[in-house]
Amino acid sequence: QVQLLESGGGSVQAGGSLRLSCVAAGNIDIRGHMGWYRQAPGKEREFVAEIAGPDTTHYADSVQGRFTISRASAAADVTYLQMTDLYPEDTAVYYCYYFSTQEYWGRGTQVTVSS
Repeated sequence: QVQLLESGGGSVQAGGSLRLSCVAAGNIDIRGHMGWYRQAPGKEREFVAEIAGPDTTHYADSVQGRFTISRASAAADVTYLQMTDLYPEDTAVYYCYYFSTQEYWGRGTQVTVSS
């Protein structure tokens, strides 16, 4: 069983930055995938970024070059999403997930970007 806890959300103005953290408790395999999805009001949940292993990353086109996902080097159970140059359309609830043999989700953290 794996539990995920996100933190770091908040409110910023456009152009600002935030760093989200996701801490996983349980049996985490460094080869597993950890990442982030987001869901804006009235929209479907969408992929944001993912990291597989220590440093293989993938990003949605909408965040490429602005967001960076990383994994704590000393542990497989902490993932960060550094978000820079935020746009109002980045406003959403951001959910952390982990996938190895099963898929697990956190409860989400709100990010609000004002213009």
